[in-house]
Amino acid sequence: MSKTILFVEDQEDNRRIMRDLLHSAGYQTLEAITGLEGVAIAERECPDLILMDIQLPGIDGHEATRRIKANPELRDIPVIAVTSYALSGDETKAFEAGCDGYVTKPFSPRQLLAKVREFVEP
Repeated sequence: MSKTILFVEDQEDNRRIMRDLLHSAGYQTLEAITGLEGVAIAERECPDLILMDIQLPGIDGHEATRRIKANPELRDIPVIAVTSYALSGDETKAFEAGCDGYVTKPFSPRQLLAKVREFVEP
């Protein structure tokens, strides 16, 4: 059975890249454009992994991750921050919010798939 990955990303070009990449690797995907939508889809669908942009409309990816990790039914779902924030301290902020991994944009497809597999492959 293929794994389901939710990605929360407000930029259509990035969503298309992630969708194509993950589908080509055999994963099912769910998509959200805002942090609140990402939290709601996570609650409804319980994906195997969440790829979370940080700069989102409404609540940001840090707050969305905190809300997901505060839910006992969702807290074990790994969340990987996928963000253009690459300044000193940004990675620490992502981990403090509850993210389990961190990938900076622009990412190489190989790098992102390797990070995804770390969390969803047995």
